[in-house]
Amino acid sequence: MKELMIPLNSGRGGQKKPLYEQVYAAIRRDIEEGSIICGEKLPSTRMLASNLGVSRFTIDLAYGQLVSEGYIKARAGSGFFVCDLSELPVAVHMQPPLEEFVKEEERARIDFSPFAVDLAQFPYNLWKKRSREVLDQSEKLFVAGPAEGDPQLRAMLASYLYRARGIRCMPEQILIGAGNEYLLLLLVQLLEKPCVAMESPTYVQAYEVLRHAGVRVYPVPMDGEGACVPLSGDCPADVVYVMPSHQFPTGTVMPLKRRQAFLDWAIREGRYIIEDDHDSEFRYVGKPIPSLQSRDMGERVIYLGTFSKSISPALRMSYMVLPRHLSRRFKEQFSFYASTVSVQQQRLVCRFMETGDFERHLNRMRRVYKAKHDFLLRELKARPWVRAIRGEHAGLHLFVEATADMAEDAIITAARKRGVQLYGLESYRIAGISPEGEGELHGAAWDLPEKQETGAAFASPGSVSLVLGFGGLSEAQIAEGLAVLDELL
Repeated sequence: MKELMIPLNSGRGGQKKPLYEQVYAAIRRDIEEGSIICGEKLPSTRMLASNLGVSRFTIDLAYGQLVSEGYIKARAGSGFFVCDLSELPVAVHMQPPLEEFVKEEERARIDFSPFAVDLAQFPYNLWKKRSREVLDQSEKLFVAGPAEGDPQLRAMLASYLYRARGIRCMPEQILIGAGNEYLLLLLVQLLEKPCVAMESPTYVQAYEVLRHAGVRVYPVPMDGEGACVPLSGDCPADVVYVMPSHQFPTGTVMPLKRRQAFLDWAIREGRYIIEDDHDSEFRYVGKPIPSLQSRDMGERVIYLGTFSKSISPALRMSYMVLPRHLSRRFKEQFSFYASTVSVQQQRLVCRFMETGDFERHLNRMRRVYKAKHDFLLRELKARPWVRAIRGEHAGLHLFVEATADMAEDAIITAARKRGVQLYGLESYRIAGISPEGEGELHGAAWDLPEKQETGAAFASPGSVSLVLGFGGLSEAQIAEGLAVLDELL
């Protein structure tokens, strides 16, 4: 029987891996290196636990992992013996040790993701309470619901959207789905593969969904007032995708005159506008910007909203408000689709809203995010390398133009090596690609009105533009991340 000498680190001042992982990794390494040979018996769990001064449960976990991976096998009444590695598949034999799968130095300690939220502030106990209340209501929670979504949640959403965003709609105009991506795929079918004009830079995930669904996507140039309105005579698009209340990633708020120009374009030509209202709940100065849909008298706006930032990204629940004629078409042609969100989850969100918990949670998170927003804004204004800040007073990120001698990708790479994850403007630019093979379009595919300035640069010469999210960071992390940027810039 092999006597094992395994040095363990308790985690004080050193590595902080669980003890069972340290035991597992040491035995695995000895087996792979031949220090423990095929057929050799290992110490009993009781004996090894006593020798190492750890609990028997720790050794049980380590041995259990080794058995699961085929390094050792248990013989009833005899103990644990080393397997013949030559009998194992090459992929198992060549696997790196467990601790090498994710290296700590490769993980960003500080991630300025514009999509991150502060989950530490989530009301977990209240969520559990509402979950129990919903589960006690009815056994009907465990049957498939309507394709459009749960009627109770849709009614609750119709009321909330009118109060919060000025949206006038009936519950039957609302579709519930598992994320914006799923709803966009439904919309592509509903509109029979439209040609879509899309802001550039933009939310790239939506662009990829449309492109992979076989949709021709044309980039729309932007100026200081947001996306430029295409001329009706030359624009090949049936639909335009915009974020008028807080454009991602630039943070631009589209003014009323430009919004009306888009509505006129859509109504005049019988086209549609997809309004992505991704973070409308979080505005820190003044009143929320009214939705584009609230001004739509011709029923040409398709409104997209999500609970990803207001509640949690893990919820995977979004909603789409269709014009009445499109909602009727969906019911007639696409009601065979099963709902992608469980009735239980929908009723839970509905309960969260009807009790007032949702709006109280939003009010609390506005205060939390405003404090982080204000801290980041103050810190940036004190930096000599900051040329301009855009998109302030709303959302969960700031758009920063910074003086730099390095290219954007070089800055991001250098910051990552220091444990900081950054996001640059270039990663959000799109090139329209036609499924029919018409190639890439790096600018507008049509002429623009003379009064619209198309050359508004978001990164002038000698500078880079960074998207700095703050939702998932503490003030200390924000300060540490900016200190790394100080070194680089």
